Amino acid sequence: MIADFEKLSDEEVEIMLSAPLLVSILIAGADDEIDNAEIKKAVDISRSKQLRARKNLLDYYAEVGNDFEDKLKILIQHYPTQSKERNPRIIDELGKLNDVLPRLDKQFATEFYESLKDIAKKVAEASGGVLGYMAIGYEESKLIALKMVKDPASY
Repeated sequence: MIADFEKLSDEEVEIMLSAPLLVSILIAGADDEIDNAEIKKAVDISRSKQLRARKNLLDYYAEVGNDFEDKLKILIQHYPTQSKERNPRIIDELGKLNDVLPRLDKQFATEFYESLKDIAKKVAEASGGVLGYMAIGYEESKLIALKMVKDPASY
């Protein structure tokens, strides 16, 4: 288990471990369609973060990255196919981080939050745009700031 999670309940650990998956689904499906390029990008990001995340997050991403693609596909099927039904549920789930992050080491929580925003941006850029312009669609642009999660640096 990740040392920072020892003081968390099982449910809180679960939301922490599922957060990158939820962000990936939220952003990939913002335009109502989760395409293969977005899934592939999310999987690639998880692999990259296992190797190149900030030091505080390496153990976290080692655990999260294990079977990431399978977990992502299973979780996608857990939610409704229409974004207008799916997104509010995912936003509510991600909002639970607001109760968890203040209980973690501030540096870990801050780096975790920034990492989630990085995932959101990279997934948003995965399938969009023409010749590199307008790479982030309108629906995605409304969500990539992850405003449902309070910045732990502000606590």
